[in-house]
Amino acid sequence: MTDKDSLSITDNRTGKVYDLPITNGTIRAAELRQIKVHEDDFGMMAYDPAYKNTASCKSKITLIDGANGILRYRGYPIEELAEKASFLEVAYLLWYGELPTQSQLDEYVHHITYHTMVHENVREFMDAFRYDAHPMGILVGTLGALSTFYPEAKNVLDPKSREIQMIRTIAKTPTIAAFAYRHRRGLPYIYPDNDLSYAGNFLSMLFKMTEAKYTPNPVIEKALDVLFILHADHEQNCSTSAMRSVGSSRVDPYSATAAAAAALYGPLHGGANEAVVRMLQEIGDVKRIPEYVQKAKNGEFRLMGFGHRVYKNYDPRAKVIKGLAYQVFEETGKNPLIDIAVELEKIALDDEYFVSRKLYPNVDFYSGLIYQSMGLPMDIFPVLFAIGRMPGWMAQWEEMTNDEEQAIARPRQIYLGYGERHYTPIAERG
Repeated sequence: MTDKDSLSITDNRTGKVYDLPITNGTIRAAELRQIKVHEDDFGMMAYDPAYKNTASCKSKITLIDGANGILRYRGYPIEELAEKASFLEVAYLLWYGELPTQSQLDEYVHHITYHTMVHENVREFMDAFRYDAHPMGILVGTLGALSTFYPEAKNVLDPKSREIQMIRTIAKTPTIAAFAYRHRRGLPYIYPDNDLSYAGNFLSMLFKMTEAKYTPNPVIEKALDVLFILHADHEQNCSTSAMRSVGSSRVDPYSATAAAAAALYGPLHGGANEAVVRMLQEIGDVKRIPEYVQKAKNGEFRLMGFGHRVYKNYDPRAKVIKGLAYQVFEETGKNPLIDIAVELEKIALDDEYFVSRKLYPNVDFYSGLIYQSMGLPMDIFPVLFAIGRMPGWMAQWEEMTNDEEQAIARPRQIYLGYGERHYTPIAERG
């Protein structure tokens, strides 16, 4: 009798039947190797470009139910965390698995605050970038350079070492990000202010000019904290997969986060909200929306900020950000692009073309408008994403390091090239 928790596969080439055990709704890819035509056959492999249907790990960190528009960190709905928690509470939750007590949070915040400063050589390293270097390129390079300042970070099997590197990366990333922003603008660097909150300190390092003490707008400060929470983790996305894949070689976490940030740099990932703003600018007027919607249907134009690889419903983060946008606009003045965004969303959600394809607004649709209203240029948008995502990257790296089933990442390939060939002297090549 066949086990009901198994998958029976009949190989029509040989007529053999194989029963593969099902665990957690999956079969192990290695089980396919037993399906062979002959003894010298390597065995069956699964071909899955872009990992569209392959689970590379087991995780307890983030749950996404794309069909129902659900996102939870360690079981907590993202909507609750965005409303009630602080970003550093969420960072603690992602790493340790539970929300902190007050004393635990106080100690954690103290450690993060204590480590916000960077070595002066880091500042000098950043000075060496061209005056017009992209802030994300500076961030990627500087994160990688941190490995040379903390050589003990190579002890990745030491839990205490991993913990201090987690604290350092979360603490220092906003400082590096703010320095990169000011470097691009030819402004002097502003050092951390330990009297301010995590988000407030970042705003100070971005915008402080000649005033003796920078006082952040509490609405902007809270909005930035919430945006960091919404970006803190998102399961096995491109940059997180890069963090795990590079980290699987047992490299130090600074090198791995540099790789993750490099993956985030791409316009299909961390640069997507910039693409939304540019799209709205191109549309330019509410009256032109039907024209661009028709172009999108004809394949002549791509509506950015709609649809998601995982979500086949309204991205829960987008709902939070949409409400957040209006709170920010009350402080900064209304971003004129919001009217285009709201009307575009309304038309798309009522149009069968978009509804049938489950093209709902995602997290990038409104976030760029908020950043723009805060006075931030578009080249800093992916850097802000990286600050928020850092706790998730580190938590995923920690989980991967402790997972005994994980090994150095090494995907297989399907070779379709030449068979054996022999070298021909260059004079004889036709």
